[in-house]
Amino acid sequence: MKTRYWSIGTMLIAIALGAFLVLRIKDTIDEETRIKESETLIIKKLMLIRDAEKAYQAVYGKYTNNWDTLINFIEYGQFPILKRTERIIELAYGADSSVVEIDTLEIIPVREYIFIKNHDVYAASDGTFGEYFVAPGQYVIKGSKIYSMTNIITGKKVNQVAKESGRVHDIRAKSNRDVLTKGELLFIMTEELYDPNTDVTQLPYIPFTDPPKKFDIYAERIERNRLVVNVIEVRDIASIDPQRSEENEANSKKPLRFGSRTEVTTAGNWE
Repeated sequence: MKTRYWSIGTMLIAIALGAFLVLRIKDTIDEETRIKESETLIIKKLMLIRDAEKAYQAVYGKYTNNWDTLINFIEYGQFPILKRTERIIELAYGADSSVVEIDTLEIIPVREYIFIKNHDVYAASDGTFGEYFVAPGQYVIKGSKIYSMTNIITGKKVNQVAKESGRVHDIRAKSNRDVLTKGELLFIMTEELYDPNTDVTQLPYIPFTDPPKKFDIYAERIERNRLVVNVIEVRDIASIDPQRSEENEANSKKPLRFGSRTEVTTAGNWE
């Protein structure tokens, strides 16, 4: 009888221990999933801040460490779309001189410049048109077929694929066997880089912090190799991953950030 009780007791202990280990493993997996999903959102916000700072630097020649200034720039600023043309002029004594001309093609809202990217789709080579595989308003995934054409040199019919993702608009009307010239614009795709409903007033705040904490932002002009350069660093000061710390030697294991206080870079340590 004692042996039977002992066996039953041992079995119950084994079951309890097994259940405990399963729960521990599940908790670990759940925590890793939570950290990964949270950091994905934090990285997305850091990328938006980075794009906003790069746009600000392009317009004003420097970065800003003031959140209100950056938010106001996104909401109400204007961004010039420039075309840079370089001409080579032959001088009288045989040397060449390079002249760079910069023209303003249009001025668009900063928010549009940051949030939306246009991808122009051109004819890949000289040849004849086959057919479109896309329609106005359709969302195209990178790598999917977009049109067919026959190369004028090889005589081979080729299905061209999208190099980027986006929504199709401004399709140029084409019929089968219409002549195509390499570089001819066929249509435009518009890609939303960020959620258009994003509330940029919340841009400074680190997701999942309670009470809300702001990203640490540093922007300065420093001297590097006898040159004055702009540097910026934005970092998460409330890392959700306990394994991330400033003491880690590997930059990829430090709290999420982009840029540097001492180097001219805007790279993120998640890249």
